[in-house]
Amino acid sequence: MVPTLTAVGIDASDLPVSVRDTASGALQRVGEGRNQISLYVCGITPYDATHLGHAATYLLFDELQRVCRDAGISVRYVQNVTDVDDPLLERAAATGEEWTGLASREIDLFRADMAALRILAPAEYVGAVEAIPDIAAAVGRLRDDGAAYDVDGDLYFSVSSSADFGEVSHLSPAEMVTIFGERGGDPARTGKKDPLDCLLWQAVRPGEPSWETDLGAGRPGWHIECAAIAMRHLGDTIDIQGGGEDLVFPHHEMSAAQASVLNGGERFAGVYLHQAMVGYDGEKMSKSKGNLVLVSTLREAGVDPMAIRLALLDHHHATAWEWNDAEIDGATTRLAAWREAFARETAPSAEILVAELRASLREGLNTPESLKAVDTWCRSEGEDATAPEKARTAVDALLGIE
Repeated sequence: MVPTLTAVGIDASDLPVSVRDTASGALQRVGEGRNQISLYVCGITPYDATHLGHAATYLLFDELQRVCRDAGISVRYVQNVTDVDDPLLERAAATGEEWTGLASREIDLFRADMAALRILAPAEYVGAVEAIPDIAAAVGRLRDDGAAYDVDGDLYFSVSSSADFGEVSHLSPAEMVTIFGERGGDPARTGKKDPLDCLLWQAVRPGEPSWETDLGAGRPGWHIECAAIAMRHLGDTIDIQGGGEDLVFPHHEMSAAQASVLNGGERFAGVYLHQAMVGYDGEKMSKSKGNLVLVSTLREAGVDPMAIRLALLDHHHATAWEWNDAEIDGATTRLAAWREAFARETAPSAEILVAELRASLREGLNTPESLKAVDTWCRSEGEDATAPEKARTAVDALLGIE
């Protein structure tokens, strides 16, 4: 349960909440004049444990929830789990494990990591497998509308059917083709109308899982999975679509284009919000590269999860950065200083600290500035006996630090 600042006598604030929209590159207000927004965040493909790049992404949307709640805006948050996909099947085949068992185990570990980091859970986790009826129905509608076509039994989305295609990433066609090939696409497949057309429904393959639908036996493509789940649970248009920066293209571009065809031409998301890449050993941290720092490994080594959280919060979500082991040392020292300051009998007024936290977080989710504000308060002296409890509650509510 997230504490509220009004519960400890701190007034609410009408300062608006703004986040950086990837599509426009500008800060954009969210939830203005409303008491609820919808949020869809792309979840994991569960074939390996949670690394710090994952953790940074889900921490970003945890912070968004906390800031919105403090502003009186509830968040209807849905997150998918891609529990059937090529990487999962390939890992299962390589290890000899049943793919469903691998997925189940890694989903459980992911949720344990998120709970340890005090990441607020979405209202709904939705697996691709359970959503297959919704996905198949969406693919059927695209086919019936002329936005999908057959290639040797597989169904492909025609990107030319969407007037909005390209408005999320703003990449050139040549850039799109290159990145598409690097991130799971098949631009060179014979029979496609456009190299960028993407798979909607893959016909059954020997030895692979499949499901019987009106489309025939098969399984869904990745991009339509998220479009169908988001529209099923949040509506034809949503307020925020989120994930890691590597999802801007092709995943979010393709999902947005498919959703806009399905909803009659409306822009799918009001805002596209992304976490920049976290590197390690000179490269983006990723499962495919194997250069992972795992949350579970740090936890097993005795690292306080709140120190992990602080280390991640010390980097702005819009700026790429590289992890090094000193991050934990610095965060552990900071955490100890904060806890010592919150344990004092008196301290400086907490209201100024709360105002600074709200200002930095509500304008672009600037977590590094918010940490500096807490540091300054902790180093200061004061005679307010109510301040330690108020400040502790504010740091818990807004930054998730226990």
